[in-house]
Amino acid sequence: MFTRRSLILGTFALSASLLATAAQADQLADVKKKGTIVFGVLGTDEPNSFIDPKTRQLVGYEIDIATAVARKIGVKPVFKQMSVSARIPELQQGHVDALAATLTHNKEREAQVDFALTHFVTGSKVMVRAGSGITALPQLAGKKVVTVRGGTQETNIRAAVPTAEVVTFENTQQAFQALRQGKGVAYVNDESSLLADYGKLGPAAKGFTILPTSIGNESIALGLRKGEKSLKAVVDQTLRELEASGAAEQLFNKWYGPGTRANIAKRSFKISTDKI
Repeated sequence: MFTRRSLILGTFALSASLLATAAQADQLADVKKKGTIVFGVLGTDEPNSFIDPKTRQLVGYEIDIATAVARKIGVKPVFKQMSVSARIPELQQGHVDALAATLTHNKEREAQVDFALTHFVTGSKVMVRAGSGITALPQLAGKKVVTVRGGTQETNIRAAVPTAEVVTFENTQQAFQALRQGKGVAYVNDESSLLADYGKLGPAAKGFTILPTSIGNESIALGLRKGEKSLKAVVDQTLRELEASGAAEQLFNKWYGPGTRANIAKRSFKISTDKI
């Protein structure tokens, strides 16, 4: 015979069981069930993810990596564009399954998301207007510097030159355009993307200079929700297989290597670790 007390205790036990089941839910299984994996991407950061002007489709280094992950899982990749500042909240709120959005792996972010193996290593650098007379970072003191809002570039330049007047924009395209329009004397971005931006200038490149000093080392990785070990395992396995097969090297050369806008002579890293 059930008493009121036993009924209440039974209800609590059932609720606890349901909560435990929800907590143990496997995101990888959910992805396989729905047949798609949704990646949050920037779509404005050439050559990582951007809109091809001819096809109007998203392309880039991270798009290719995300597509390889989807293929490994056996599902269709779906890409959702977002701003730099929205990346982690969108992942945490379940609006995307993973981030392929030029996300820098750092200790502060480890409390918010998990990271796959590092798939790119770069550093922040500064492009200045040639007529500004600026040849070194300290000369940016009191000057207007533009960069993207919410990225590590903003943190890096504020730490390197605390008295610089930092003006932020929603994405790198807007920040780069602001430099070209004279709304700042300097523009901060990841070195690899900055080289791609510089390559877009054509003959106008003579009006700009990239300062030699790096203001931060950036390990770029796919971002995943905390505790999703099964999904992280298959993502990391995909990356290891890309490295072992030589496909990772091919992707680097396709988007960053000689003859591209970034025109980086040689890859200086291997995909091997999720530690920083």
